[in-house]
Amino acid sequence: MAPTPATPQEAVRAQEVARPLPASERPAAPRGALRRLAAPWLAAALATGAYCLALALHGSYPFGPRSRAVNDLGNQFVPFHARLWDLLHGDANGDLLFNWSSGYGVPFLADFFTYLMNPFSWLVGLFPRALADLPVFLVTLLSIGLATALMTVFLGRLHPGSGWLRALLSVGYGLCAWVLNDGFADPMWMWGLVALPLVGIAAEWCLRRTRWVAGTLLLALAWAGNFYTAAMATLAMALVLGVRLATTEGTAPGDRLRAAARATTMAATGILLAAPVLTVGLAASRAAQPAPALLPHDRPSPLYLLAQLLPGGHGALPAPNVFFGVPGLLLAAAFPFVRAVPLRMRLAWCGLAASVAASFVWEPTILLWHGFALPNGSPYRAAFVLSGILVMLSWLALAHRPRAGELAAGGALVALLAWLCRGQEAVSDATWVLVAGGGAVTLAGLGALAVVHSARTRTVVTAVLTGTVLLGSAYTAFSVTAARDRIAWFQPKITLNRASLAARSGLVARAGWPHARTDPGPHEFANNDPLLLGGEGGAYYSSYVPAATARTLQALGAGWYMRGRHTLSFEDPVGQALMGVSSALTPAGNDRNRFAVHHTGPAAPLLTVRARLPRAVGGARAGTVFARQERVLGARVYQVPELTPAAGAAPVPVRGGWLLPPAPARQGAEPARTGTTFTARCTPGSVVVWSAPWFAGRVSGPGRQTAGFGRWDSTANPVRRLGRVPADGTVAVRFLGQGRQLVPRHALGCLSPRRLAAAVHALRGPRTLTAGGHRLTAHLPAGSRGHAVLAVPAVAGWACSVDGGPYGAPSSFGGLLTVPLGSGAGRLTCAYVPPGLRPGLAASGAAALTLAVVALRGRLRGRPRSRSTREARP
Repeated sequence: MAPTPATPQEAVRAQEVARPLPASERPAAPRGALRRLAAPWLAAALATGAYCLALALHGSYPFGPRSRAVNDLGNQFVPFHARLWDLLHGDANGDLLFNWSSGYGVPFLADFFTYLMNPFSWLVGLFPRALADLPVFLVTLLSIGLATALMTVFLGRLHPGSGWLRALLSVGYGLCAWVLNDGFADPMWMWGLVALPLVGIAAEWCLRRTRWVAGTLLLALAWAGNFYTAAMATLAMALVLGVRLATTEGTAPGDRLRAAARATTMAATGILLAAPVLTVGLAASRAAQPAPALLPHDRPSPLYLLAQLLPGGHGALPAPNVFFGVPGLLLAAAFPFVRAVPLRMRLAWCGLAASVAASFVWEPTILLWHGFALPNGSPYRAAFVLSGILVMLSWLALAHRPRAGELAAGGALVALLAWLCRGQEAVSDATWVLVAGGGAVTLAGLGALAVVHSARTRTVVTAVLTGTVLLGSAYTAFSVTAARDRIAWFQPKITLNRASLAARSGLVARAGWPHARTDPGPHEFANNDPLLLGGEGGAYYSSYVPAATARTLQALGAGWYMRGRHTLSFEDPVGQALMGVSSALTPAGNDRNRFAVHHTGPAAPLLTVRARLPRAVGGARAGTVFARQERVLGARVYQVPELTPAAGAAPVPVRGGWLLPPAPARQGAEPARTGTTFTARCTPGSVVVWSAPWFAGRVSGPGRQTAGFGRWDSTANPVRRLGRVPADGTVAVRFLGQGRQLVPRHALGCLSPRRLAAAVHALRGPRTLTAGGHRLTAHLPAGSRGHAVLAVPAVAGWACSVDGGPYGAPSSFGGLLTVPLGSGAGRLTCAYVPPGLRPGLAASGAAALTLAVVALRGRLRGRPRSRSTREARP
């Protein structure tokens, strides 16, 4: 029973709210299926149309020449979708469990669950591979449309009212600031935008104590699509459900408890249905290379945070991106003044919005939103849930038919907000156009709807509001995109253009897997070139780069970025030989449009049989990359000379090497006369390589100059060539550091090509080798003894069997997989199963069984009684 109004004015107002709604505003349930779908379809069409219009005006792909592949969209998600295309069409070296192409062999299932489980991602298989950018765009576009449509449906469950007006408010959610600033570059996160209203619909069924099975399936769908953002959506909807339970009139405490219990069991079962995405992802995350240390950043000021509510701008400082359209902002501002909404409800919803906003800038709650791990990047990835809550709040205001005075109070509050935030970076010229121009039209339209009862007039007003929302949303998306793309850091990557497709053709022509690797070479087009171009290289950029992979490759002479979360290919002859690289893509200088695929030199087989495994090298060379490479190769191929300062700035001898003084700050100083030149003695004709992982500067040697971008623990240089030793045997190498830099004591190695070729030739490979999917099978020379060494980093999950015997975990030799062969073996079989997959499948099976039992029980209860039973009834 509703509470009795306290004053005559409130009684009159209650009668106004309770009077029958006009036909356009009545709940859609009786109108049939087509009418119920009209509002969601309208919302989806408006949101996607506005987004496409904005991109067309900006000249962005697919409506213009400017690439959308900025940040991780180009570095990760286009390459990962190209990999998905390969899997769908049977062209991949590997399967869902293991990826032979990246990092010289890495697990893949966690990547698939995290980056490719948005259902729209699977559309990539319907397009040519060369057009993979288009389905990646469609992932974002269709997620916007579906999320907007579902929010329209959910708002109708939150409170009945006009479907058309719900659609207009939902557009603000579908094109909220989080989508335009964060979600657009991370297609998998866009499923979180869908998950919020999806979970909300399931929560509504909990309130009505119906459709437990269907709600559980919705939860499972939300978590399977992207568990990271689905966790945020579930937490937010749990808070919304708590507010609704606390503010619903006439609900007994027992009913509240039953609804909460129903929601808890529904969520638990739904999440367990999607358990493999959690267990595999958690195991992979624990085994992954740790992210770089987070740099401290100042908490945004209150005014800077409030400015994020105003549309059209983009600030350089990280902050929660929350604006959700001018109509939503005006109605949310008016909500506290709408007297038709019970005071307790107003206080509860305003308190919820304020609490969620505050939780985004307090570290303990930031951890809660992000799964108790501070993200490597923006700490405001959950901002879309606040936009969703504010849209709900704005609908509650509109559904209670606010008066003109209440709307005017909201408009005044928005005007005050804009004035106070006028100097903030996120407030641009576009903000004033949207707030002043669009706000005035919106206020006038909403005010007219509050007083006009003519169906024709209401139709005209609604059409004007629809046009305002469409154009305002498009202009917002355009202005934010233009402001963001002016930042140098957001320059787009090369993905699938003429140059990269030509590179792919060259790699395919040289393919020799699994007998040899064809490496896309150093990072050139995107951070995941092996996925984008094909081949089997060392480049790999993912949150799940195994620590074992990153450390093994770096220890053997490969480079890395982001403290190993982005590994690179080998560039030196020994590293390439160890990993079986027979051909590599080499760029011509700094020109991304010029490159060549060439033969790298002698390459060891993917699997080699070693009679014995040598111990680590001792002496002065111990601990150097040259010693580690020689141990894995099984032969001495380097001379490692001592360095002698010969010219330039005098270095300071320190433990482990030489400390270079900073370069003099002189204008016009000739490069040849700066830095420090060292000399060393080596065999004439040998190949000079340098190894200084953490050196930043220029390194010049006989015939070549190379760049070092090292920074301790974060960016590691690979071993690089410098040229050949002159006929007199004296090598002169100049190090020009950026600031004070350390040159290792044994920074140079002189490689004998003849010895390297002999060492590789001496390695015995299998008679036959197959490496497909997540399995590897080798037929060895009869009676092979010792150890089989695979040129694959030793990560957890492998199990190997010798001559059909029991499977066991292999060991590690120099960071590579090795299997003891015993007294004699003829066949070796290895298979990879991701850690966490089996317990995840078990939990998912138990949840599916529970769901089936509940569904069967519901069907049995719902059967009609027999005729005799009905007739016997009094």
